[in-house]
Amino acid sequence: MQNTETTLQLRLWTVEDYHRMAEAGIFGAEERVELLEGKIIWMVAKGTAHRSAVGRTDYLIKNKLGERAWVSIQDQIQLNNQSEPEPDIAVVKIDPLDYAGHHPTPSEVYLIIEVADSSLKLDCEIKAKAYSQAGISDYWVLDVVSRQLYVFREPSPEGYQSKSILAEDEAIAPSHFPDVEILVLEMLPPVISNL
Repeated sequence: MQNTETTLQLRLWTVEDYHRMAEAGIFGAEERVELLEGKIIWMVAKGTAHRSAVGRTDYLIKNKLGERAWVSIQDQIQLNNQSEPEPDIAVVKIDPLDYAGHHPTPSEVYLIIEVADSSLKLDCEIKAKAYSQAGISDYWVLDVVSRQLYVFREPSPEGYQSKSILAEDEAIAPSHFPDVEILVLEMLPPVISNL
């Protein structure tokens, strides 16, 4: 009897392959992609609420942390040999060369924040698993639609063991900076009434 199931053999890309493709011009200048678990993922178009939340969060965290950490916006971090995502916000250790020679790696990451306007499922499932497997100890997803914050902690190979959802009127501190309190509302874009 013939087997009717089809098993596809996928060729997963490495970070080195991904960089060579970019250098060769395979990705157009307008194409927004990232490498996640060996797969090249099209990044979701970002709306104005997303842009506003990223800007507000960047400003807020930089002001609260001062010179205690480096905060980058939508820059690569290298999780392993097959994942180099571009999180919306990465709070990382200060590097004497400002990461001129490499992208931050998990041991250099304090906190990752993704802002979700249309990417909540991707951010809370696929990216959460990749970040957990890489050992990122503190991962947040700011949902600008429902105006809440998903907090993932206690990474394991199977995924985060701790997940909580905070309302916009609640506060949180990054696990590496317990003295820094952040109100979820401060990261969210203001509500614009149509009066």
